[in-house]
Amino acid sequence: MSDTLTFAQRLIQQPSVTPVDAKCQPMISAELSRSGFTPESLRFGEVDNLWLRRGTGHPLFVFAGHTDVVPTGPTSKWTHPPFEAGVHEGMLYGRGAADMKGSIAAMVTACNRFVAKHPNHKGSIAFLITSDEEGPSVDGTIKVVEWLKTQGQKIDWCLVGEPSSTQRVGDVVKNGRRGSLNGILRVKGKQGHVAYPHLARNPVHLAAAALTELVAREWDRGNEFFPPTTFQISNLHAGTGANNVIPGELEVVFNFRFSTESTEAGLREQVEAILQRHKLEFEIDWSLSGQPFLTPAGELVDGVRAAIKDVCGYDTELSTAGGTSDGRFIAPTGAQVVELGPCNATIHQIDERVSVADLDTLSQIYERLLVELLR
Repeated sequence: MSDTLTFAQRLIQQPSVTPVDAKCQPMISAELSRSGFTPESLRFGEVDNLWLRRGTGHPLFVFAGHTDVVPTGPTSKWTHPPFEAGVHEGMLYGRGAADMKGSIAAMVTACNRFVAKHPNHKGSIAFLITSDEEGPSVDGTIKVVEWLKTQGQKIDWCLVGEPSSTQRVGDVVKNGRRGSLNGILRVKGKQGHVAYPHLARNPVHLAAAALTELVAREWDRGNEFFPPTTFQISNLHAGTGANNVIPGELEVVFNFRFSTESTEAGLREQVEAILQRHKLEFEIDWSLSGQPFLTPAGELVDGVRAAIKDVCGYDTELSTAGGTSDGRFIAPTGAQVVELGPCNATIHQIDERVSVADLDTLSQIYERLLVELLR
């Protein structure tokens, strides 16, 4: 039983379904205080956040993560209870095992070992932990980043412990993320009886051609770092539920995952131009989840590559694919940001699990990265 496994189990045993932290953050504070970290508890709204820092100088390296987890779903379908943190055939089971309490445990044990060996390391090490990543993400990392600005603390390098790996730990590192732009489109028609369509205007029929154009459109071709921008309809709703009523309004929920070749304003303008060209009566509520960001080759990316090569013996792949993360709130401050965590095959699933051996390997990679950057 390694220290990393033991601490991961203790964290998983806390039922911290978003936005509840349970007792995770006090446990993290207690572990890191032994290595000289000074904790600062930050509560915004219903959300608990934690900032711990060791040192006052620069460069400032930050481990970022979240203690909240998604709901378990039917617990009767789990092979091992989701908050029991059981180990079976080398796998640690539990909600948050991969996303991302396992990463946090690996960060903590890596820091404790590194500080014990290098008590006079250069710069500073900090932890930014929130319980609002799996939820709306309005009172979590984004608020801590705003608070840090008021305190005059600027992050130089940040590693987010999101589960980035695919087949083996460290095989993929996220050095950027696509932007995410959401829209709720309401197309207005006129409700009526299906037997008298000339007295009504069916918004589904009216919008069909425009939606087809939106789905088929090439928004950009991406670039060497990002795949092309994608448009996806995630929900359609119209009608009263009766089969003899023409609906009076169509609601379409959609999302853009966009590269640095497109902008939020440009995408909004293009969508509205298409809808206007099809002479639709409509309104759209837009919301931006995050701008795209990219960390090119530099101290952090090079350090991560070297750490993985040293510990695992293979080269990592840089990627910007996948969903959003709290890195989107940290990158705009000018920080270099990467994401590196365990394999993501079972995240948010029944029987979420992570390899015990991978957790120990991940902790070694994190420690080696600290050596590369701060020794």
